[in-house]
Amino acid sequence: MAQWGRRLNKNPTSVAAVALQAKTRPPVGHAKGGVHPSRTFIIVTAVVVVAVLALPWMHPGYRLLSFAVTTCLTAIVLYGMAVPFGQAGIMSLGYAGLMGFGAYTAAILSRDLGMNMWQAMPFSALVAALFAGLFGLPSLRISGHHFAIVTWVMCELLRITLVNGGKFTGAATGLDLPPIGKAFGLDMDKLANAYLLVAAFMLLCMLATYLIANSRYGRTLRSIRENEQLARAIGVNTDLLKLTAFMASGVFAGIAGDLQAYNFRHISPDLYGGAVSMYFALMVMLGGPRTLFGPLTGALIVTFLPEVMRIDPIDSRIAYGVALIAVIMLLPGGIIAVTERGYRWLAEAVRGARKGVSSPGADSSTA
Repeated sequence: MAQWGRRLNKNPTSVAAVALQAKTRPPVGHAKGGVHPSRTFIIVTAVVVVAVLALPWMHPGYRLLSFAVTTCLTAIVLYGMAVPFGQAGIMSLGYAGLMGFGAYTAAILSRDLGMNMWQAMPFSALVAALFAGLFGLPSLRISGHHFAIVTWVMCELLRITLVNGGKFTGAATGLDLPPIGKAFGLDMDKLANAYLLVAAFMLLCMLATYLIANSRYGRTLRSIRENEQLARAIGVNTDLLKLTAFMASGVFAGIAGDLQAYNFRHISPDLYGGAVSMYFALMVMLGGPRTLFGPLTGALIVTFLPEVMRIDPIDSRIAYGVALIAVIMLLPGGIIAVTERGYRWLAEAVRGARKGVSSPGADSSTA
């Protein structure tokens, strides 16, 4: 052991690598010190998946089911945000614009080339990914709130461009799209089937985010979040990783835009402005960008619950502002992260109490 320590001291890069590895903790949901997910995490995931897919059979009504579709579309974007923000620690306020690139690509391809949703989806994802890389370029020179402001401005410039795009973008009135039609033998004109389609994509994006977070690529992104200078010192190409993280998140946003365009059948520039991006940022921070269920929870709190509880829009905006301040000051990891920490603390307390109860019996038996 001493010889191994002396070998490390002779190689500063190895010392830095060990220090960085120690700071880069495994993602939430895994057993302490392990690689495989915990049993509780698997059970909770199964319950969430079943609940999401079983919603149409609970007969929630047309209104709530339509808001559930919007919630799933929003969650897809938020899971994309969780890659650069949750893993690399880089916040962008341009995701509504990236969603807009995906939606308008699908609408224009449908109008000019007659493509359906499935044919346009790869192009929507590709265009959104390319512009996500463009949005991410300033992160190579600036960071923090400066970068967030730059991406917000880019999102607003896109909205202004769409408004003044004339017949090509439909100007302020936007563009219409045809119905999805049939998919997998199901009529997507029925809202329940459309919900199941969007929910399936949302669950796939959740799985993709989980796989990214638990891959070598995800661990390297977390090294940027923990200490970018140290990551550079040990040879990590942080610039390339940042851009690829943004482009990966752009794929999520492009897919969400394509699905949104065909589910709404009409899109307009106001759907993709800076205000919508601010709501996306609020949602992902409320739920927690570093947890598997954080983005979905944020989308439920901001998109779905106010409609279920019939909260006045003005009151809900005030509540969002108060909640955002509370999360930033008191719950920086988001609601789900705090819930998981509370569950772990309670589990350890119960385990310790059981050991305390069983130890006197063991002592008496040995006596």
